[in-house]
Amino acid sequence: MTRNNLILALSSGLLLAAGWPVYGIPLLLFVAFVPLLLAERNIRLSGTGRKGLKVFGHAYLTFLIWNAVTTWWIWYSTAFGMFFAILVNTLLMTLVFWGYHLLARKLPPKIHLVFLPALWISFEKFHLNWDFSWPWLNLGNAFSEYPAWIQWYEYTGTFGGSLWIWMVNIGLFAAVWSFRESGHKSRLARGVGKNVLLVALPVIVSLLMYHRYEMPEKSMEVVVLQPNIDPYSEKYEIDNAAMAARLVELASGYADGHTDYVIAPETALSSGADIDGFARSRARYLLQELPRRYPGLDVIVGGDFYRKYPGPGKPTPTANRIGGGWYDAYNAAVQIDNTDNLQFYIKSKLVVGVENLPFKAVLEPLLGNIMIDLGGTVVSRATQPEPSVFTGKAGKAAPIICYESIYGEYVAGYVRKGADFLTVITNDGWWSNSQGHKQHLSYARLRAIETRRSVARSANTGISAFINPRGDVLQTLAYASEGALKGKVVLNEEQTFYVRYGDLIARISVLVAGLLVLYGIGRKKGV
Repeated sequence: MTRNNLILALSSGLLLAAGWPVYGIPLLLFVAFVPLLLAERNIRLSGTGRKGLKVFGHAYLTFLIWNAVTTWWIWYSTAFGMFFAILVNTLLMTLVFWGYHLLARKLPPKIHLVFLPALWISFEKFHLNWDFSWPWLNLGNAFSEYPAWIQWYEYTGTFGGSLWIWMVNIGLFAAVWSFRESGHKSRLARGVGKNVLLVALPVIVSLLMYHRYEMPEKSMEVVVLQPNIDPYSEKYEIDNAAMAARLVELASGYADGHTDYVIAPETALSSGADIDGFARSRARYLLQELPRRYPGLDVIVGGDFYRKYPGPGKPTPTANRIGGGWYDAYNAAVQIDNTDNLQFYIKSKLVVGVENLPFKAVLEPLLGNIMIDLGGTVVSRATQPEPSVFTGKAGKAAPIICYESIYGEYVAGYVRKGADFLTVITNDGWWSNSQGHKQHLSYARLRAIETRRSVARSANTGISAFINPRGDVLQTLAYASEGALKGKVVLNEEQTFYVRYGDLIARISVLVAGLLVLYGIGRKKGV
């Protein structure tokens, strides 16, 4: 039995990995948890000791395989970061499943099978909001390459996908277990049939939504730039003025009097700029050449910015020491037009260990600055309290920076502020030509569906792209190539149910999980 349980745990890990984008087959995810659930049930009902430890070990094997196969590419940026992300995320997932096992011993079968998806979705929601946030493998992300299946994400967000996966897995597990106990093939057939329908019906509904969706009539012309600067050997050796001139030269072959926006990637201006003095900088003057030439055009560009503070006292919780003073570092975007007006947005969802030291107030006095060096300024960065929107002459842009694009409810916040299209500026060159940058692009399709907004994506080394509100990728520029894309972006002023209400499924799941924990604690141990 021990060997069989190991095979079951191994099978779940391989199925989860094989179902993940961008090359995976997401249908596999509808059966991926069934083997692990069978192994847990075998252990829980066995007469052996140390059941909790055994469940923990089997679950860790499953989630280690899933994490390692799907996120190994972090190695290209940092070996330590890869091992940390894989091992810690595996541990967190294992703790969730182990917590389910502990409570399943006290709850009736039908109730503990409700508890598991509620607990898992609660974990996914938590993983979006704490200092060690890493929601890359939230289950609802898995359908990003199949937007025609998930048009109802405009109501549920990705948590609708997570719930869908768990409902089918639990239904199939219940059918298999019923067959094992009774030996009646008819029970298995009925159970499988019901769950095939549970897979098929949301897809059918989504296909109807997909083909009936009407694109907004209003549109504008956008150019996205892809300068293809190597982040390891070249990017941080180019001063801001030289980079600005390079961006203008690149855009000049595409932008014209009909162009409304030119968008350049994250930290394109990478040599550091005083955010309070940027208006007087040479880089700003050079970039303003485009809107001077075409007065209806606005430019969005990412940059490394800072703000210095005099005096010995620490001015903000995020400030870093420099000599006798302090400064805040920002990963920011700026919008430039043909006037003296500048609009700034400061990235607020930061990459753990690279841009943000988790629990800084506690860890920094003990460990010092232990940030991972990926070039540029190696310090913890400051954020702004909430999303803000760039107002241009033709539209209102959501200036989403890199990692922020995997946070559905956060991106919805830009739309609530009035954004009628989404921009994603990013630098995915850290991950080489791996699944990392491809998954990142793919996840942007989910944000398009949730918000029903077009996406204009400018990536330093690629893949730059245009995505429509149905999640279809309309144009791409190949990875590791220099160039630009010009395309029409439709503008939408309507708010989806998801934009208005956010992660409603997750909030309900937190409530259900909490109530069932209290119920389980107050109930005598059962089977």
